[in-house]
Amino acid sequence: MKTLLTPFVLGVCSILTLGNPCQAGVVSFGSGANQFNMEFVTIGSPGNAADTTGAPSPAGGVGYVYGIGKYEVSEVMIDKYNASQAGGVLQIAKNTRGPNKPATAVSWSEAARFVNWLNTSKGLHAAYKFTTQGVGDMIANWSPVDVDDYDPLQPYRSKRATFVLTNYNEFYKAAFYDIHKPGGPGYWNYATGSDNAPVPVAFGTDAGTAVYKQWPYIGPADVQAAGGLSPYGVMGLGGNVWEWLENNANLMSWPNDPARLIRGGDWITALEYDSETSWLSSSYLRANPYDAKYGTIGFRVAMVTPSGGEVPEPSTMAIFSLGALGMVYRAQRQR
Repeated sequence: MKTLLTPFVLGVCSILTLGNPCQAGVVSFGSGANQFNMEFVTIGSPGNAADTTGAPSPAGGVGYVYGIGKYEVSEVMIDKYNASQAGGVLQIAKNTRGPNKPATAVSWSEAARFVNWLNTSKGLHAAYKFTTQGVGDMIANWSPVDVDDYDPLQPYRSKRATFVLTNYNEFYKAAFYDIHKPGGPGYWNYATGSDNAPVPVAFGTDAGTAVYKQWPYIGPADVQAAGGLSPYGVMGLGGNVWEWLENNANLMSWPNDPARLIRGGDWITALEYDSETSWLSSSYLRANPYDAKYGTIGFRVAMVTPSGGEVPEPSTMAIFSLGALGMVYRAQRQR
């Protein structure tokens, strides 16, 4: 029997709107006092051309419809995850700035544990293969013996997973691609639908703004007040906090590589040098160790269609990867 997430209209919504901003649905996790909702936005126009002007190059070409969290994962979501863990075995430590602040000081491995729970708590398949029990332990690749999970093009991610960490193509498209860009579909330099740097703000939702260039170090804005939206209608893809990406620094699926990509800049970006506005742009990537727990790094969740077709409908939306494309990146230790 197929498990359905309701409401969930990835396919229908993207087809009817031809790529316009569209809600993929609100999915509830947990139960009782520990229940929380996560809102997803449909990223349509599958098969779009990749961008060759940013980092990595090419990037942003995605051959499937997917959903992406409209907001960064918040502290309250981690709190309710922690409260749902029987025996407290896999508790995730984080900063405590406020329930609606982005969850930061969460390592890549902890973010992957959280994403696995999003799947398994709904009777779905885990995205990442952990072979040890420590919350900060690293994953292993799925292998050919894992017949139902192994995808040779992206062995990090189970092909049966529904909720995943965003990979570099999924993030890039949600941030910079615009099907309605003047002159035809294409990419902007910034996630606010512009080739010009956004207006820096401490918080808010005005179009063309982003949370960066803030002094003193007051911390990030609430996830729902993290600046203007991307052309697809996603908030905070530039500024507020850096976000973990699924891929390692070489865009290969090597689970024990110590570096994982981060993208998007943070609320401190551009304090020292105006040129640091580029940290919010399509041309900038960084990398950090997978076990790093920095107060400027958070994450968001994507939602894809499993190859097995269990969730979400329609089952014909099989997930596949465009593979490792190669890149030039700057691997720097996050301040």
